[in-house]
Amino acid sequence: MAYELGMEFSGVAAGVPYVVSPPAGGARSDAPVVVGYHLLDAPRTEVAFAAALPLDGLDAWRVYLGLPMSGSRLPETDIWQLVLEDAVLNVHRHVVLGALDEFPAAFAAIRERFEIDADVPIGLLGGSMGAAAAQLVAAEGRPVARVAVLVNPVVRLRDSINAIAAAHDAKYHWTPPSNQIAARLDFLARAADLDGVALRYITGASDSYDGFIGPVEKIVAELAGRGATVDHQVVPDMAHALADEPGIEAAPQTPQAREVDRLAVEWFRREFSS
Repeated sequence: MAYELGMEFSGVAAGVPYVVSPPAGGARSDAPVVVGYHLLDAPRTEVAFAAALPLDGLDAWRVYLGLPMSGSRLPETDIWQLVLEDAVLNVHRHVVLGALDEFPAAFAAIRERFEIDADVPIGLLGGSMGAAAAQLVAAEGRPVARVAVLVNPVVRLRDSINAIAAAHDAKYHWTPPSNQIAARLDFLARAADLDGVALRYITGASDSYDGFIGPVEKIVAELAGRGATVDHQVVPDMAHALADEPGIEAAPQTPQAREVDRLAVEWFRREFSS
């Protein structure tokens, strides 16, 4: 059951919390749909992500899905203790692979709830680990997306985890099970699985080069070499997060997030109209 939040609707679909905003031109069944996945940093819930990147003025349904182990679905065990014990196997595996597993049923329930046609164009939006989820849905999910905007994305899980650990003067110890997860979430190696998706990567100029910017530069070059529709935009004075802490509730949009929103709307509008 959904309830209205101003011009938005919030509810739970197939166990997944969501926020839905109707198209800028008014609700209609044949409008495209953008499905968004938030960060694990701020904004770290579907509500906060919808406020940070509302895709202002886009004539499409905007569906923001909560990631597993986030927001209202935080585990009873301290999440940071799980991260310290094994970030990949205890957290990131469940967040990203869980999002893929949940996508078909949650999307179908939302489409039925809002009477959205089955054959409308689909786009994906994701930030950081939510961008890893978006890429996995693009690579393996059904129905198939044709356009995506990925913000400060995890392109190669191994690079991001190693860079985050180094920033905390630590080292992640890779094992055969975590290596398997890293291989599945290595979208540079899996670039062929993103064929047919028009991709815009957006990074903050102040984000980690080794963990995020460098892998984006590599995958953009790889995809361009494959003849894909792809580009890379850099936002000055932006680090990794897209909202102020704590990043749980809706908050005023930062100037950097406003620029990301503009770039995202530009890309979705262009690709949906092509």
